[in-house]
Amino acid sequence: MRVIANNLANVGTTAFKRDRANFATLAYQDARVAGADSSTETTYATGLNLGTGVAIQSTTRMETQGSLETTGNNLDLALDGDGYFQVQLPGGQLGYTRAGNFTRSSEGQLVTSQGYALQPSITVPDNATSITISTDGTVSAQIAGQSDPTQLGQITVASFTNPGGLQASSDNFMLETAASGPAQIGVPGENGRGQIRQGMLEASNVNIVEELVDMIETQRAYEINSKMISAVDQMLQNANQTL
Repeated sequence: MRVIANNLANVGTTAFKRDRANFATLAYQDARVAGADSSTETTYATGLNLGTGVAIQSTTRMETQGSLETTGNNLDLALDGDGYFQVQLPGGQLGYTRAGNFTRSSEGQLVTSQGYALQPSITVPDNATSITISTDGTVSAQIAGQSDPTQLGQITVASFTNPGGLQASSDNFMLETAASGPAQIGVPGENGRGQIRQGMLEASNVNIVEELVDMIETQRAYEINSKMISAVDQMLQNANQTL
């Protein structure tokens, strides 16, 4: 239920990827093992295994892409395909995100809303009249007094062998882990990396209807299990009184 609640809470979060809870059975009690002797000449064809319940095993991040929404802001960027933007976090660690709602700092750098600089660093001059970011990440701007656009830098995209192994952090960031493998940096649109779409943002991939259906199923399963526990308690109580 906590996983579903977190998904619903982030339905409006830019580029959020929904989580799925995975469950595993607990240990079984073998009252009778298949193949054991049932007589001196025969064996049991089937066993009697009593399960002891279920436990949450892991959560899986669903990497399907959300819809691309047009914003009209020329510093809003969306990745159409696989990959992550690189951001310099406090302390020097690199964070990876698909939320491309960037802005300009007081020094002209492209930064996130928290003020973390996009990597590689892109600085826009004060006298730039327009900014153009191509699908391959090339950043250009029209500088006052110049007839031709000036290239300001190149935005690169990080990809991972196992993106599901990235560690989720706050503020829409992912952190590299041993399970994800090292970041492979390259030009957008090459070697399976997504292209950059300027003036757009990726929406959350949470489907409200599916999450609500999952929430109802979870509630009903909890109610059924609660009733089962109560029924077992009553049966044991009657057995004790009878004996």
